[in-house]
Amino acid sequence: MDLSKCPPLTRVSVQEAHRRIEPYIHRTPVVTCQTINTIASTPQSERSENRSATPNGTHALSDARPKVKLFFKCENQQKIGAFKARGAFHALGRLIEEDGIDEVRRRGVCTHSSGNHAQALALAAKQFNVPAHIVMPSISTPSKIAGTKSYGANVIFSGSTSDEREAVIQQVIKDTGATLIPPYDHPNIILGQGTQALELEQQVEDLLFRDSSLGVPGKQKLDAVIAPIGGGGMLSGICTALAGTGIIVFGAEPNFEGANDAEMGLKQGTRIEKVKTLTIADGLRTPVGEIPWSIISDKTKLQGIYSVTEEQIKSALRLVMERAKLFIEPSAAVPLAVVLYNEDFRKLVEEQAGPGGWNVGVILSGGNTTVEAIAKLFAASESSEERAQGTVGIDGERKAENVAG
Repeated sequence: MDLSKCPPLTRVSVQEAHRRIEPYIHRTPVVTCQTINTIASTPQSERSENRSATPNGTHALSDARPKVKLFFKCENQQKIGAFKARGAFHALGRLIEEDGIDEVRRRGVCTHSSGNHAQALALAAKQFNVPAHIVMPSISTPSKIAGTKSYGANVIFSGSTSDEREAVIQQVIKDTGATLIPPYDHPNIILGQGTQALELEQQVEDLLFRDSSLGVPGKQKLDAVIAPIGGGGMLSGICTALAGTGIIVFGAEPNFEGANDAEMGLKQGTRIEKVKTLTIADGLRTPVGEIPWSIISDKTKLQGIYSVTEEQIKSALRLVMERAKLFIEPSAAVPLAVVLYNEDFRKLVEEQAGPGGWNVGVILSGGNTTVEAIAKLFAASESSEERAQGTVGIDGERKAENVAG
């Protein structure tokens, strides 16, 4: 796709992108959870489940006391189970407008992705009857491979490194003449991903108009949004969509094995180009792309990026599933983990929001995981499982009872 033909990276362009893709995507819901609000607004050392230490084992002697009301944007309920459908439909729509549907169908499209973008482009291509060639690492999750194939895409396997994937995609382009639609490092992708922020902004205003008690007293709109960052297409799109609105944007990353490349890059003043990590937040293992970096490194558009541990991600994931009743993948839990456990972020909110507090939008970016994968994350001892299933009493005695819930 020719960069010279792309719209400028502005809020107006995001609004135009939303009008283009609206017929093809879900307007995902925004939900609240009073229990999570209460926990997030309570100092870590005072929480009932964690009196003595934070989830990473460090004592919290000077806990922050931010007051927040959270609004969850449920992109886990988007088509293909993640926000990626937005960027794929916008990028393909722009390509069809520029080259014509007959030419796009003749050439086809291609990309490389381990899962969510693969499925998103396959779905968009199917919508417009365009051939799609998707390069996927052979270690990709079987369910994501099956999902991509189910939309009729031609899946080609590669090694897991970026160099291996790039080599295969170049061969695909040579063999087929297909047009590359990259996963995140392109203006048309960025503008498409930013459309979720427009919806979130308006949905929160509508919710607060109907019931002001859902937010902090005296405020009828969002104060801030926090979203995960991997390649940066989504976060840079959100920054672009909300520029000039007064809504502050933050990013969230895992810090396992250097997965917080964006956070470190901002501190060092330069983009980190290589990342090798096995964080459970597998959707965030990618280094930030060049174009997203040019946006998130602008302090007028992004205030900061904060990171969390694997245990903190798991704690947030459990909380969302058990208390908010939302099925999400680990990557989607990272922003909430920052809100709950990152003391630097919590102190910043306490200082900037003051005693009144903030209305904070939290992006739940996707839900593409499996019951088996979640079960493995939270695997418990046999005795703990029996207790959870109600077959062992609190005294350890085995019971066999039918008691109505």
